[in-house]
Amino acid sequence: MASTTEPNETPFRAWWAENDNPSRPSHLGTATESDLGDGDTTIAVHYSGVNYKDAMALAGQPGIIKNSPLIPGIDLVGEITSTTSPDYRAGDLVLLNGTGIGEKRHGGLAERARVDARHLVRVPGSLGERRAAAIGTAGYTAMLSVLAVERHGVTATDGEILVTGAAGGVGSIAIALLARLGYTVTASTGRADEHAEYLTQLGAATIIDRAELSDAGKPLVSQRWAGVVDAVGSHTLANAIAGLKYGGIATACGLAQGSDLPLTVMPFILRGVTLAGINSVETPQPLRQEAWNRLAVDLDPRHVDAISHTIPLAEARKTADDVLAGRVRGRTIVDVTA
Repeated sequence: MASTTEPNETPFRAWWAENDNPSRPSHLGTATESDLGDGDTTIAVHYSGVNYKDAMALAGQPGIIKNSPLIPGIDLVGEITSTTSPDYRAGDLVLLNGTGIGEKRHGGLAERARVDARHLVRVPGSLGERRAAAIGTAGYTAMLSVLAVERHGVTATDGEILVTGAAGGVGSIAIALLARLGYTVTASTGRADEHAEYLTQLGAATIIDRAELSDAGKPLVSQRWAGVVDAVGSHTLANAIAGLKYGGIATACGLAQGSDLPLTVMPFILRGVTLAGINSVETPQPLRQEAWNRLAVDLDPRHVDAISHTIPLAEARKTADDVLAGRVRGRTIVDVTA
């Protein structure tokens, strides 16, 4: 049976951020449940994260927050305290990634959240709350990318899979997933010497410096990659596509280098390659559930632990600066209760 309660007006901690206002940094303040807006389900948030989008929002950079001021945080994991949904009840442990939280509506960087239950996924029992938070949007996006590679028909015997931005959240989990599924993974990173051992432990067979891909290149180069999982964009993605084998696929989910894509149609016409966009925000619920079902099975929990570290809620803003400066490896979990 669904459960309902009156809103709890006891103040709780929440980060507040404004769109396109670097001169007025985000601040850790308070909110009440009446501030949280519409939704059929209220959650006591236990964990969130600092993704690249969250870092931009916390730093006041443009393009993320659509309704200002807003509580950022595109991830949350926690316990339902009240709901009118027939599918859930108070006490259920759930997670939510994207669907507009932290962008259009208040997100996970607060001790409470109000959401629509139709977007929720139950925390897989094999993962638990902390590991589900460690996976977060980054790992969920990585899984969507791997599913796209699989559905394109690329198998482990077809050749190397290139993962760009390899030391980041998406890249780290993509490497771990692909390697466990038997693919031969080449990891591209800007700090190859520093990250070599880390990436090798995740399953990368080869590590290349991002400089090999980050400058303007030729429309076509020798065929090397059977598939690409890209979180970087710009020249890096263009060069990766130029090196795809006939019939290969590149998935695109990020723009750390830039939102431009300086390439020609030649790889598409002459090699029949495919570019697949990965949108983790608007993913239909059946695919969202499939991705999390696969993550619970295909991702080694030891790798989840190895790529993640935890900070208290108060350190989210400082960590945002480190994320934007490229000083963070893997995943940053925010313990909202700490």
